[in-house]
Amino acid sequence: MAEKTLDTLFHDTLKDIYYAERKILKSLPKMARAAQSPELKAAFEKHKDQTEGQLERLQQVFELIGKAPRGKTCDAIEGILAEGDEIMEEYKGTPALDAGLLAAAQAVEHYEITRYGTLKRWALVLGMKDAAALLDETLQEESQTDEDLTGIADAAVNADAMKTA
Repeated sequence: MAEKTLDTLFHDTLKDIYYAERKILKSLPKMARAAQSPELKAAFEKHKDQTEGQLERLQQVFELIGKAPRGKTCDAIEGILAEGDEIMEEYKGTPALDAGLLAAAQAVEHYEITRYGTLKRWALVLGMKDAAALLDETLQEESQTDEDLTGIADAAVNADAMKTA
């Protein structure tokens, strides 16, 4: 068996987040259609566009390490997205739907923030400054998206969720 090193772990984690981003890209239009708040719909649509750019940056990181861009099943994102699907089904047409969608989206963002933060640090340790810069760009976008979602929640979505249908 080949020795497992930080390089190996970096590559495996890169494959994990690549898979996750592709799954997220497929789920964002469904979340946008389900959202009732125009602001939340717009946030999901904006993040879909950002995710396309994030996938391109991940492909560049794969190029930098001399590997083909390929995903590896990410059980964590599968579970987080399944929870989002469950919320869409169970809360459809209720005032709490958007709050649930927002919470599901932030769970995705927090997962991505941890992955990109870790990958950036490992890239720096491994002397991959260009990869670290690409990963940091995505990390900053994910952090901003999380802040934007919090703003949408605070502005109206959470208060609206307390109303009766």
